[in-house]
Amino acid sequence: MNKIQIVINVILVAAVATLFGLHFAGKCEKPTAEVAASSENMPVAYVNMDSLLLNYTFAQDVNEKMMKKQEDARLKLNTKARTLQNEMADFQRKLENNAFLSRERAEKEQQRLIKKQQELQELEAKLTEEIMAETQKLNAQLADTLNSYIKEFNADGRYHMILTNTAQDNIIIAAEQYDVTNQVLEALNNRYKK
Repeated sequence: MNKIQIVINVILVAAVATLFGLHFAGKCEKPTAEVAASSENMPVAYVNMDSLLLNYTFAQDVNEKMMKKQEDARLKLNTKARTLQNEMADFQRKLENNAFLSRERAEKEQQRLIKKQQELQELEAKLTEEIMAETQKLNAQLADTLNSYIKEFNADGRYHMILTNTAQDNIIIAAEQYDVTNQVLEALNNRYKK
């Protein structure tokens, strides 16, 4: 009985090996001329997003607007923080010099300063949240502008796929002929000027 199982196993192994060989034998052939020609004229393009965002006037304006907003928020917070810091230092000097007429008055002043510090922290959180929300809104607007133009740019269907490339993140090597960044950038800047 063992000899029969061994013979069956040998036959099965041989059959699987034969099928495996037949299946993959045709896969290693060189591509035909037709396949090679079609890959040379592949209807694909890419946009270098780093260049686009650096040179697109709308993106520059959005970036400048957000930087100004962040600077204004930082200035506002720093001014209020300096004022609070001066008031706290003044409070500390008065406390050390026993300048308060009563303990209740000192505690009341301390509570006022603590409340002012909490308000400053709340203001910082509010300004940060506002800036983040506006940044998201402007980024969505920028993405929408780019996406809608790319659809218009490819309305004739000459490209089956348009990719983005950020710091060579998605595309490692590509021929210059597939880079449509300058065409897209020029058209977007012309539309934005209008």
